[in-house]
Amino acid sequence: MPKKVWDKHGIKAELHRKGMTLTRLAEENGLNANTFRSVWSRTNRKAEAAIADFLSVPVSDLFPDRYPIKTASILDTRKYGASGSQKHSTVSDTECAA
Repeated sequence: MPKKVWDKHGIKAELHRKGMTLTRLAEENGLNANTFRSVWSRTNRKAEAAIADFLSVPVSDLFPDRYPIKTASILDTRKYGASGSQKHSTVSDTECAA
């Protein structure tokens, strides 16, 4: 069976089918209702987790573009080489411009 694809309208519809609104869900979780309204355009882990918990769906299924949480990556200089500083070059910009 294929995995269900969730979007804003599907999530809201499922909440309403279960008799819940974003405002009431926010109140029950002690969060500001505006936090839940902006969850569609901005990441808010607490709001996302509350929605996923209420729907009994993994948060990564509801918001697949936001999970797993990505961390900063550091390039391996042995593999990609040193990038060098823009402030330090062999010929300065002022010499090139003259």
